Amino acid sequence: MTYEPKVDDYVKWKTHEGWVYFKCAETISIELGVKDKVCHEHGASFHKKNHILLVCPNFQWHELEYVKSRKCQKEEASGGTGQNL
Repeated sequence: MTYEPKVDDYVKWKTHEGWVYFKCAETISIELGVKDKVCHEHGASFHKKNHILLVCPNFQWHELEYVKSRKCQKEEASGGTGQNL
């Protein structure tokens, strides 16, 4: 059975590992790290972090190694009961 990556899965690919940050039919991006932006980089942006991402095309998904998944934030906030907040 072939692994189908999903957002919020933690994966290893070659010498890299991180969280699946984005997925579409052609590619996924793997978040390798996050850095705080320097104050002057914020500008008018609401985003306060820079995300370091690695693109993995779908023809290489068979090379991914699934490690784990993280719970969605709603589940964690509700104590894993799946109730809406």
